[in-house]
Amino acid sequence: MTQVKVARALISVSDKRNIAELVNQLHQSGVDILSTGGTYKAIEDAGFPVTEVAQYTGFPEIMDGRVKTLHPKVHGGILGRRSMDIELMKDHGISPIDLVVVNLYPFETTIQRDDCDRAMAIENIDIGGPAMLRSAAKNHGDVLVVVDPDDYVEVAERIAKGTIDLLFREQMAAKAFRHTAGYDAAIAGYLSVNERFPEVLNLKFELRDAMRYGENPHQRAAFYTEKNPSPGTVAALEQHQGKALSYNNVADTDAAIQCVDVFDEPACVIVKHANPCGVAVADSIDEAYERAFATDPTSAFGGIIAFNRSLDSGTMAAVVANQFAEVVVAPSIGPGVLDEAQHRQNLRVLTTGQQETVGRGIEFKRVGGGILVQEPDERCFDETGLRIVTTRAPTEVEQRDLEFAWRVAWFVKSNAIVFASGRRTVGVGAGQMSRVISARIAAMKAADEGLTVAESVMASDAFFPFRDGIDAAADVGISAVIQPGGSVRDDEVIEAANEHGMAMVFTGVRHFRH
Repeated sequence: MTQVKVARALISVSDKRNIAELVNQLHQSGVDILSTGGTYKAIEDAGFPVTEVAQYTGFPEIMDGRVKTLHPKVHGGILGRRSMDIELMKDHGISPIDLVVVNLYPFETTIQRDDCDRAMAIENIDIGGPAMLRSAAKNHGDVLVVVDPDDYVEVAERIAKGTIDLLFREQMAAKAFRHTAGYDAAIAGYLSVNERFPEVLNLKFELRDAMRYGENPHQRAAFYTEKNPSPGTVAALEQHQGKALSYNNVADTDAAIQCVDVFDEPACVIVKHANPCGVAVADSIDEAYERAFATDPTSAFGGIIAFNRSLDSGTMAAVVANQFAEVVVAPSIGPGVLDEAQHRQNLRVLTTGQQETVGRGIEFKRVGGGILVQEPDERCFDETGLRIVTTRAPTEVEQRDLEFAWRVAWFVKSNAIVFASGRRTVGVGAGQMSRVISARIAAMKAADEGLTVAESVMASDAFFPFRDGIDAAADVGISAVIQPGGSVRDDEVIEAANEHGMAMVFTGVRHFRH
């Protein structure tokens, strides 16, 4: 059939938003309504005629409602093919059900409750609901299935017109299968909590934004998020000003947020093309911003600026005065921030909420024909595991700068080299095939901005395979180095540091970021 006229509906919903409006339209259109439990009561209380499913089937709800819609008169009414099963349905007293409106027990919401134990979670696994949705979606040639309260208005309008076309039924059926698939994925994820890498990986993300294009204008793109993203993440962002976010905006904002959040002090991180180009900590975020910006104003043009404290109007004014930026993001914004930001209407001002101390789950990388999965790199270093390997130990000031530089290098694309002094970046070399070239680039960037490299420290995300990187650092006056260690030529590298009077610290932790 290309058109379906709705004569009978079955409604059983956990989310009762907009249900009264839908039922009102169904009643006006002469539709008979079947319902269950709380939904039945809500419809009855609203003053509309409704038949309880138990009355229709002649079989009572049992097992505290676990068994109520699992009955041939329900599923036969939904699954029956109007072109060939009508006579059989009549023989068994089965009436056709043309509209199924169902959404499921709130499993995901339940498992997030502080008081949720395993028994509560299991009891909130819906059985009858998914069965009805799958039946209706399978038989969408004859039945309309609805899972989303946001669709009720359009459904009501179409019913008022008298018939429902096949294309709309197909769209609603696909939505129903996505709904049940996501529901099952959430349950499987809950029950697989002790399986880091299960045999089958089920991912569930919900569409947040369809984007104008992807990494390049010829690529289509969209932004999907977890159902309830954690505060402090890019998925939890709220936009207060500016044009729509692009694919690259979201990716770079995520990189900036991840980096700035590893600092306890007021911090600012400026990211360009997924790499930090300026990072600083200070007593206030306005000072942190000025020091981060001074690292590389050229690269900061069109960048992403992230703070780990509430953004104030003075800092926003400094950003507007100093540079063009794509995004400014902070946990929150204070009074007057948007007044200052309006001077650059295209500037996107975002808040994410305050970060919670939670793990980031697992990370994914698409490859041809598959997906790579790994635990997130959440281990910066263990202070007790730091090992001074040179004759000279770092001074107290050098040690602070080394730890700062190491945190920045954690978020720079490999091969990563970071120069730092006074807990701010002086030069950043990123993404090179040769580590020594990254070191030279860091020095070049510092020189371009007139920054003093002498007596600065250097961090490397991985070990130095040869001494040439140390020699290059010594040439520009680097006084101390922090790196993972672990090369077969560590002795050669340490010897080079000693020759140059450098202090060197091994972390024992590598931070490749490809």
